[in-house]
Amino acid sequence: MKPLFSLPLLLTIALAVGSGCHKETPVTDLEKTAAAMSQTAAAPADAKAAPNDPSGGVQPAEQVRQAISDYKAGKMEDAVTRLQILRAMPALTPEQRMSLQDSVASVMAEIYTLAEKGDARAIAAKAQYERLQMSGH
Repeated sequence: MKPLFSLPLLLTIALAVGSGCHKETPVTDLEKTAAAMSQTAAAPADAKAAPNDPSGGVQPAEQVRQAISDYKAGKMEDAVTRLQILRAMPALTPEQRMSLQDSVASVMAEIYTLAEKGDARAIAAKAQYERLQMSGH
């Protein structure tokens, strides 16, 4: 009896199903993070202005919206810098921090992919991210 599917066909189907697993775009992830940052009811009372806040007093949701704008405009270095500033903010709820981490991972995965393909903006953003990581931001 002849099998219904050949091995190459099964592998192709498995890859198609596996790669279709809930992969969102960096912008979609950032938009979800902006929404999470906007939920100030759950945010700590000092979330608006911590004395050592590197954001200069700009609200976290606004920082994410600016990162989205930068990313969409191709200003990847600026988006990476904004996201790193947000990561350094001490006054985020655990939910906000997790959402932010997911967004950073999504953005950086896209940037690394583009950098591997030779995109100059992505290469610069990757270098900026690595510099910020090394400096502790």
